[in-house]
Amino acid sequence: MSHPHYQIVAISNSGQAPETSYRQLQNAAACPSAPYGEMFKLEVPSLMVGTLDSLMNLSDDLGKTDSIIESIVRKVEKSSVELAGRKGGDLTVGGVPSGRYVQQFAWDYAKFPNRRPLKELVSLIAGGVSAIDEELKQLSNSYGEKQVALQDAKRKRGGNLMTADLNDVLDEKVMRNVSVKDTEYLRTLFVAVPRSAVENFTADVYTLGSELVGYGGPDWSGNPAGLGSAENFGQGVDRHGKKGSPVVPGSLEKVTEDSESVLFAVTVLKGMYEAGYYEGDEFVPGTKTDLVGDFARILREKRYSVRESFVYDPSQQGKSALALEQLQVEVDNMRSGLTRWCKTHYGEAFVAWMHVKVIRVFVESVLRYGLPVDFTAVLYKVGSGKEAKLVGALDKAFGDDKGKEDDADDDEEYHDFVLIKFDP
Repeated sequence: MSHPHYQIVAISNSGQAPETSYRQLQNAAACPSAPYGEMFKLEVPSLMVGTLDSLMNLSDDLGKTDSIIESIVRKVEKSSVELAGRKGGDLTVGGVPSGRYVQQFAWDYAKFPNRRPLKELVSLIAGGVSAIDEELKQLSNSYGEKQVALQDAKRKRGGNLMTADLNDVLDEKVMRNVSVKDTEYLRTLFVAVPRSAVENFTADVYTLGSELVGYGGPDWSGNPAGLGSAENFGQGVDRHGKKGSPVVPGSLEKVTEDSESVLFAVTVLKGMYEAGYYEGDEFVPGTKTDLVGDFARILREKRYSVRESFVYDPSQQGKSALALEQLQVEVDNMRSGLTRWCKTHYGEAFVAWMHVKVIRVFVESVLRYGLPVDFTAVLYKVGSGKEAKLVGALDKAFGDDKGKEDDADDDEEYHDFVLIKFDP
């Protein structure tokens, strides 16, 4: 979004009438002989001056506050455009375009009392805008999370067997021929395999995870009389002397397929118990290994999609469509609400920004021209590409050659008048 360029300028009245200073400013850069911009009066209220030290400290802080508030105004503006597209740029300040508000600016004495100490006044303004920034973050995060949930639901709804909600894909007719186990010892997993990998998967499935399970134990076939003797249990048995896969032999079943992948069901051992043992008189309990999780990890390493959390439930069929529709309604409502929020709070943040600009003009003018407060401030709406010419014309009209020589080595831009740029 393009923004008009403004220059706020203040000069000392030097004992003359403010109207005379106003005409000088107009003749310098906003007249037929110097057509560099359009000029508007800027009414600066009578603010509390305080001490010189407090003004100098406040001058440094005001620049930072100005930048922070500007960034928040831009955030709200950007959010509005992202939410509403081109219409998001139709933001107003108090019901009027921001440019008109700037050009017709009037201090809001009710909201920002001019007789409060300047530091308190700036803190009041900054605090209000910080609250807007924090609320925008919270609302944007909530909206973003809801959008992610919606996209995830759409992906599952319209995806293949690797991503779709299987309760929407599988029906009772298909599942009638599938043996599904979920007992204390066995668990059936559903695995989506790309068509190009089906041959390898079916050939290797019973050897996958061949290092996971320990099938070793006491061999009683040669000594049946020793069955049950103590030395053949617990730590006396090498469970891992013989290892193998957790896949139950003969359990692989083809469930269904689509154009990209094939869905299989395979039953595996749920876990493996490692015997406890005694350390002196103290018994150390045994542990149980989660074989399902370890086996699922091996499948994923092979680029197979394990639908580990899927539990077939016929009553859930079609519910994902309703959930998707509900999510879409929620996202649309949140977008509308956030769009309205941006329109309202853009104006609040912009009003705060403009008041900080005016406070900066006041502080810089008092520091430059001293007391009593006697200066005239105007606002130039600069013509396209004429910023340098306008400032040059003002330097020529109000500049002090001696002052310029003294400041020639200064890195910062110096003018013999107060100059604050404003790009709303």
